Amino acid sequence: MPARPSIPRLHASLVFSLFLAITLLPIAPSSAQSPTDEEQTSALEPADTSSPRATLNSFIDACNEIYELIQLEEAGDIKRDEVEHHRLADKIFHCMDLTQEAGFLKKYAAGEAAVSLKEVLDRIPLPPQNEIPGLDEVTAAEADGQTITKWRIPRTEIVIARVPDGPDEGDYVFSADSVARAADFFRRIKDSPYLRKDSVQFYEWFLSDPGPRVAPLVRALPDSMRTSMIGRHAMWQWIGLVVSFIVAIALMALAYLAGGRRGERFRQSNSIFRYCLTLSLPIAAMLVPLLLGRFVRDQLRISGNLLAGITFTTSVIFLLSAMFVIVAVGSRVAAIIISSPRINPKGLDAQLVRIVCRTISLIAAIFVFLEGGKYLGIPLTTLLASAGVGGLALALAAQDSLKNFFGSIMIILDKPFRIGDRIVINQHDGIVEEIGLRSTKLRLLNGHQVSIPNEELARSQIENIGRRPHIRRVSDLRIPLDTPPDTAARAVEIVEEILKDHEGFDPEKPPRVSLNEFNADSLNIRMFYWYHPPDYWKFLAHSQAVNLEIKTAFEKEGIHFAPPTSVTEINTGTTPTDPLATGGLPPSADSPATR
Repeated sequence: MPARPSIPRLHASLVFSLFLAITLLPIAPSSAQSPTDEEQTSALEPADTSSPRATLNSFIDACNEIYELIQLEEAGDIKRDEVEHHRLADKIFHCMDLTQEAGFLKKYAAGEAAVSLKEVLDRIPLPPQNEIPGLDEVTAAEADGQTITKWRIPRTEIVIARVPDGPDEGDYVFSADSVARAADFFRRIKDSPYLRKDSVQFYEWFLSDPGPRVAPLVRALPDSMRTSMIGRHAMWQWIGLVVSFIVAIALMALAYLAGGRRGERFRQSNSIFRYCLTLSLPIAAMLVPLLLGRFVRDQLRISGNLLAGITFTTSVIFLLSAMFVIVAVGSRVAAIIISSPRINPKGLDAQLVRIVCRTISLIAAIFVFLEGGKYLGIPLTTLLASAGVGGLALALAAQDSLKNFFGSIMIILDKPFRIGDRIVINQHDGIVEEIGLRSTKLRLLNGHQVSIPNEELARSQIENIGRRPHIRRVSDLRIPLDTPPDTAARAVEIVEEILKDHEGFDPEKPPRVSLNEFNADSLNIRMFYWYHPPDYWKFLAHSQAVNLEIKTAFEKEGIHFAPPTSVTEINTGTTPTDPLATGGLPPSADSPATR
């Protein structure tokens, strides 16, 4: 019976597929019928912001509509209609100046500001319609060469101002200052009674009402967890927030660990297709912060400064994850290019491809960092200054690494050696095994491996033995000093005959043999020959054959090799006063000099 597969053996992408499917599961529309032409036109109709009166009325009407829609959905009379929610929210947001909010905060800041403003407007007396500037008053003022730039709700600091420029030029919207201070306005007036009850406790609903996917679970909790408030949020929201972050961190850690291990294994085994597939795990991890932010906003209904902080944090994590994915894409593109049969995966061309792809991916990652920073509301000058300071600090801290990096660039461009070449560098003699971005690894002739920094290689003299066209042998044969001249000449002839047309013979470099030296105790015959191609092990076998043949021929002709000689002198004629005789010490009674 086959063993059941354990959960850790399941592919991590399956976990992410389930997570994404649950989080992004579309909500069923409220009706299966197709919308009519009139409904489609109504859905595209923007809020009327032609005058302060039109903006105020459009804002109040849209808030009342969305509040009524929420009440019907929670009562179970209708199903949740996301399209209608978005349509009404867009009309509300169109009545507000959100230009001062960071890109990632616009929707969230607008949501809290909208319910806060609506709560305030429901608690204060509003002037009659004829006292609020309408389209007729705006048109009349323009005809007189004047412009109504703003209108303040009486006895409040809430201002509806005219947009001076841009795509919404001429529209009247709640000013950026009013939007930014809306929550503070509400806190100052929240204990006042309602004058209009069109959206009672709209703000409380905004703070603590659960999203549709977690609503059944939240309603099953004890009342204490649903009603007890910690700060501005209910206890169940804090618990959900902690659990969500733990799950998100665990999913991201799982993705990066599994992706890193699998990617390295497939890269080393040259499984390019599988290596590229492992990119799905970092991409899935990159989406986790976005899904977490959406879940916190739409389901846990976190708001205010806490939501702004969470959204900023998840956006930064997403930005960093996107930069990691871009760099990973560069590595995979390099692997695909190197897999071409025209490129040696261990050669310098392959290393150049890796460096180029990595450089391009780093530039793209920096571009994403700058654009993402703008979206997060960080000024470009601050980003550039931070990047400059960070780059300077990094450069100072990693001077040796940068030197080695540029050294590897010079080696790749100059190509003084390649994988498999035998080189001599700084008394290290070995075979090149790997050329990295930081160092080059040699396998020495004694079997040891040595790593030499590329910066040192780039400024050193490199003897590339592997590129020699042939191997030259220079050897001395010594025969006795009293050898007759004709015998010495015969010895030279024997060596010449043996080397004539020898194995590995190069016609451009014929062997050379000559009686070149009179030593103190011997005659020296020097022979030169070149072996081609430069296969060292075949050269050694050939040299052995030549040596045996020379020895056999010399013995046959009665020619002997001169034995090594040494001279030992014993001087007993030194005087007692000579310090060299006793090593600088006074002569003893037993020394030869005193006997």
